[in-house]
Amino acid sequence: MKFPRLKPGLIAAALCAACTANAQTNVIKIGVNQPLTGVVAASGNFVTNGAKIAADAINAKGGVNGMKIELVIEDSKSNPTEAANAAEKLIVRDKVPVIMGAWSSTYTLAVMPKLMEYKVPMLVETSSADKITQLGNPYVFRISPTSGMEAKSFTRHVGQLHIRKADFLVVNNDWGRGASDAFGEMLKKEGATIGRVELMDAAAQDMSAQLSRIKGSDADTLFVTTAVEQLTLVLKQVQSLGLKRQIITTGGSQNPDQLIEQAGSAANGSIHSVIFSPWFPEVAADPELTKVFIAEWKKRGLDPAGMTEGSRGYDGIAAIAAAIGKSGATDAEKIRDALWKVDLTGLTGKIAFAKVGPEGKESAQSMPQMSLVKIDSGKIVSVK
Repeated sequence: MKFPRLKPGLIAAALCAACTANAQTNVIKIGVNQPLTGVVAASGNFVTNGAKIAADAINAKGGVNGMKIELVIEDSKSNPTEAANAAEKLIVRDKVPVIMGAWSSTYTLAVMPKLMEYKVPMLVETSSADKITQLGNPYVFRISPTSGMEAKSFTRHVGQLHIRKADFLVVNNDWGRGASDAFGEMLKKEGATIGRVELMDAAAQDMSAQLSRIKGSDADTLFVTTAVEQLTLVLKQVQSLGLKRQIITTGGSQNPDQLIEQAGSAANGSIHSVIFSPWFPEVAADPELTKVFIAEWKKRGLDPAGMTEGSRGYDGIAAIAAAIGKSGATDAEKIRDALWKVDLTGLTGKIAFAKVGPEGKESAQSMPQMSLVKIDSGKIVSVK
């Protein structure tokens, strides 16, 4: 059901009420818009768990400006329409002055008009489609890399991995198509050629037709972009079809541990672009913070495979809390202004925002630390 639209005057009153309510209860509400059910539910829950760890850590130290953080969590049900409805509920019903979300690029793009309508900022923790920060939405602050940024970071590996011709198998949404475009452009600049580009529906379970067509290509490498649940199926079907390719995944949010557990030997040899490497805390931007996060994740009995996703939920809430601390207020516009001044080192690297997009309506983009890992005989190793 679509949440009822309010008139501008009522919207302003609702946002003022948010400030009053927060002040009265000594609580600052932060909205969390994630896919907790549906095809990418595992990822959304991992991000949310990371957010909870951050909020608990901040509250244990007294909160922000004497206020405790309260996460108000909504389920987008792995659906863009539901993601937009969830954002509206968070803003109008729950009166949050800031949101973290919305995992998928497609969900985030669906939410963005609501941010403009209600003038509430959103910290984008995962979505990588380049156009998210190119559309002129000044309420978007992203800590995940764009597909273009990820492709640029990957450039140094092209020669090392001997990529001469590449095929692509990507999920048919803004994330997947954006990744194939960005990586395809980068590879061509590096002298490689592009073979087949195959699309798959996000809910598809049988990719044998696409993989059979790819098998007829003479490419040496297959780039795959999709959520870990579907990637597991792809790897198993690649093995079943006897498709011999170097497989590289993009998106920065894959869970190699989960692939080892669920895909077994089919995951061996696959290479993954990741934003957070819990297997190598000593090389993290903040090794001590990384060790504390890993210990807390394990203490809570959470699936270790989810730490790559959970790290972004943690950093998203940490960045929002830092902005609230700087703003000294619970007002959405003041929090938005303060987000531009955030400068901290998180699990995923340094968080500081640069302007991207049309002049006067810029969105904000941070640059996390990217790395490459490989599954070798059931173990995860670093690709230097």
